[in-house]
Amino acid sequence: MTFEELEQIAAETRENREKSPRELNVCVAAGCLSLHSDAVKKSLEEEVKRTGATCRVRGTGCMGLCSLGPLVASEPSGQFYKSVAAADAAEIVENLEGAPVPRLLCSREQPFFQRQNLIVLENSGRIDPEKIEEYIAVDGYRALVHALTEMNPNEIVQEVSKSGLRGRGGAGYPTGLKWGTVAKTAGTTKYVICNADEGDPGAFMDRSVLESDPHRVLEGMAIAAYAVGATHGYIYVRAEYPLAVKRFGTAIREARRLGFLGSQICNTKFNFDMEVRIGGGAFVCGEETALIASIEGRRGSPRPRPPYPAQAGLWDMPTLINNVETFANIPSIVRRGGDWYASIGTKKSKGTKVFALTGKVRNVGLIEVPMGTTLRQIIYEIGGGVPEGHKFKAVQTGGPSGGCIPEQFLDLSVDYESLRELGSIMGSGGMIVMDDSACMVNVARYFMEFCMSESCGKCIPCRSGTAQMFELLTRMTLGTATARDLELLEELCDMVSSTSLCGLGQSAPNPVLSTLRYFRDEYIEHINEKRCRAGVCECGSAVGVTA
Repeated sequence: MTFEELEQIAAETRENREKSPRELNVCVAAGCLSLHSDAVKKSLEEEVKRTGATCRVRGTGCMGLCSLGPLVASEPSGQFYKSVAAADAAEIVENLEGAPVPRLLCSREQPFFQRQNLIVLENSGRIDPEKIEEYIAVDGYRALVHALTEMNPNEIVQEVSKSGLRGRGGAGYPTGLKWGTVAKTAGTTKYVICNADEGDPGAFMDRSVLESDPHRVLEGMAIAAYAVGATHGYIYVRAEYPLAVKRFGTAIREARRLGFLGSQICNTKFNFDMEVRIGGGAFVCGEETALIASIEGRRGSPRPRPPYPAQAGLWDMPTLINNVETFANIPSIVRRGGDWYASIGTKKSKGTKVFALTGKVRNVGLIEVPMGTTLRQIIYEIGGGVPEGHKFKAVQTGGPSGGCIPEQFLDLSVDYESLRELGSIMGSGGMIVMDDSACMVNVARYFMEFCMSESCGKCIPCRSGTAQMFELLTRMTLGTATARDLELLEELCDMVSSTSLCGLGQSAPNPVLSTLRYFRDEYIEHINEKRCRAGVCECGSAVGVTA
């Protein structure tokens, strides 16, 4: 595949689209599908056929504003419809050339759309994720062809290092440094793995990217393989993401058909192929050594490091592991340059970050913002604020490994360092907003129960420590705890975080520690006054413990 051949495919695709200048794009990602967007798409197709309208109806990936789905975009007019039902199809098609349907209209000028900076999500909701030609028509695979024909592996590693991209899986390790380590490690066989085992409660970033723009991730993995000298790749996706598995599998087959996977890619000596591995839903398999064990067919349990996967990973061979969002950034970095990417974000946290904005916020959905955007801008401008009748209380970032951040820090710059200073982490990108109806003791209990249930049990601190912490938190919600229980809880937090084998146990106390740090008065009330101010715990006059 050459640049000329790519341009020919892109030109033919654009020409075919111009034959039907009007388009109705229907979100058929998992969120809207759960609201029957497939029925909406079918009804629109039937109505277009019945009326003979010159319009193409196609399914696309996530359009972002999930709380208002099913979503339909009418192009080129730019009309954006929310909460569309199958029964609305006739009215939408009837108004293709006239005024939009007022009761369904949603403005694209609102801050939810205007405050974002799309890199990873630039194609989401704009192309059919199951047609490689549409990806090529928006500059897809140009970065791979450029890398293979005009750059050597070391130049790619240097460009990624220059970009300042850090791993978007949670730890924030410099991507260029990791790639360079794998590239320099001796080995006749090397592997590239995409970690798509997204398991944080409230997180759906990786799932949406795989459903909406799978070729982008595949292209990033192929470039990474060339840069580090790998010949085979795996993507590890949890079984709970069947649509993501299906669409990525389709992307692999289409990429092979056009020669972007296989032997002598782009008429070079580079050989690379991919496989999908489906995980059973164990949260601990998001840890890289546990993930490797699972791919190898063994029980998904972490192992001590070193050696790190970069030296001895899959089948003891040098292995590069990054998550979905990290790989999805690579095509843009190779096409536009590391300096361009480094110009976005903060001094130490470059580029953009994709977040799943959920909880007690008006605009629930998938967003992408520059690093350094404040929590206030995300929650109140993009998210639309807390629904009326309630007051903002905290935002939880980083999933079970993160922490709860109170109102006084809403003007915090969202970057790796700032979040860490507050006792939270960036994580993979889950962001859960809580209002005054939330009990922070119960929130800590919920996340502790999650960690306890997901512990692989290999090391005693995590296996037993999380269970003991959950028991202490349960006593507090029941109103049977003592002051000594609070002291013991803090001692266990230190022990579990300091002595656990892997990141699951090491970070499991974070929600407890952050709620103790900022909402200690609620713990005291539960213990001394047997009272839950939010009214969700059994202590006092509450209605019962929620999990």
